[in-house]
Amino acid sequence: VQMTGFLLSLALAFCKPLPNSIGLNEAFLGFDYLHQYYNLENDHLVRMKRSEPSFISKVKEMQFFFGLNSTGVLDPETLQVMQSPRCGVPDVEEYSHIQGTRWNKNVLTYRIGRYTRDLRHSVVDSLIESAFSVWARASGLTFVRTNSHNADIMVEFVTYAHGDFYPFDGPRGTLAHAFGPGMGTGGDTHFDDDERWSAGAAGYNLLVVAAHEFGHALGLRHSRNPESLMYPTYKAFRPANLLSREDVANIKALYSNCFAVSAPLKVNRNLPLRPLMPRLMQDKCAPDMTFDAIATLGNATFFFRDKYSDIKEGPISNFMPMIETRIDAAFWIPRRSTAYLIHESTFWTVRGSVVREKPRSLSFFGFPAWVQDVDATVHIVKTRRTLFFMNDIYWSYNENRKVMDFGYPRSISDDFPGVNTTINAAFYKRSEYIAQLIHPLRNMIPNTVCTDLEESVALGAC
Repeated sequence: VQMTGFLLSLALAFCKPLPNSIGLNEAFLGFDYLHQYYNLENDHLVRMKRSEPSFISKVKEMQFFFGLNSTGVLDPETLQVMQSPRCGVPDVEEYSHIQGTRWNKNVLTYRIGRYTRDLRHSVVDSLIESAFSVWARASGLTFVRTNSHNADIMVEFVTYAHGDFYPFDGPRGTLAHAFGPGMGTGGDTHFDDDERWSAGAAGYNLLVVAAHEFGHALGLRHSRNPESLMYPTYKAFRPANLLSREDVANIKALYSNCFAVSAPLKVNRNLPLRPLMPRLMQDKCAPDMTFDAIATLGNATFFFRDKYSDIKEGPISNFMPMIETRIDAAFWIPRRSTAYLIHESTFWTVRGSVVREKPRSLSFFGFPAWVQDVDATVHIVKTRRTLFFMNDIYWSYNENRKVMDFGYPRSISDDFPGVNTTINAAFYKRSEYIAQLIHPLRNMIPNTVCTDLEESVALGAC
């Protein structure tokens, strides 16, 4: 009886003329939109009376957010915004319990579960990686793809109700949504597979939408600035650099304090360096001694610090004139009699003490675009693999096939038990020599670890 009365009153209410020539569909659109994105109570009285103060207040709130005239009336401009395809994350702070926090680490894993039917898997993989790299460049965060179901960010293409109490609505309307940082569903990002996803201008550009949603997954809220990537409604065309100045400032502000604690260990460039390397050699067992890289070149082992090498006891440019900067990582391949010296995103090829070529990009080894430097490298003679260490992950590069091994990057702590900090330098020696080399170094390089990986590798957290 109560339900019958409710339906009758609802029908009578909408038999009355609607002000402003707004039809029944538009009225329901307004109610549903404000309920989903502006916390309007789902009260049947409010649905029947658009003159209710709570309804008018929410219309004004929505109009203010989008820079419209705050009239409280569902005018054509307001309805046009409400009909625009958009992100499913609400605009009001009351709904933002899933946002506003941040991850307490700087390396995040992600997994792509169900794929869209519109694009090849390889295209989706590339676009999702590119969307993460947009934020990686601005924040200093690192995103690593994994097959683990325990990934920090789960990415899936789904339709309608899909298990998270936020069902999709079919074509147009809500395009995607994401949960903010946290355990469980925290960071998870869902795309409505009833939309037409593309890598270009047709349908909805997956790169643009994914980059927006990953902003939420990192803890950012919606922006009122139409130039911001975090603006709620979809824009088909954006500049090459998706992030506005506001986006960059917001992500840096959110994670700046985090890296004061968890950033990779780096040499303190402000420490005064001895004027001559012989003085440095005299202090080689000092407890505060640090190095940027270690590598065997021929029969000698070089220890690099800033622009100096201990073996030559002077600037690197003294014996390699083309290199006038510090060396961040280095490795030696005996069968080629070749060393590779890395500085940030470039590397030099060296035979003897002769730099053979102009510096090349680190992407030569097959790294994704967001990798702009590495902390340490080492070549394993027996396996003919070169390992590249960055933060708390590492890659394995197949020197025979000239490709990265499948399944990388992997966690350093998983494969090198006992190493629970950033690797600043690494070197390789045959097992019969390693004991003689490791123990003296323990006084010079804190937390040096010897791990049995086919043959011995020393990893130094300098």
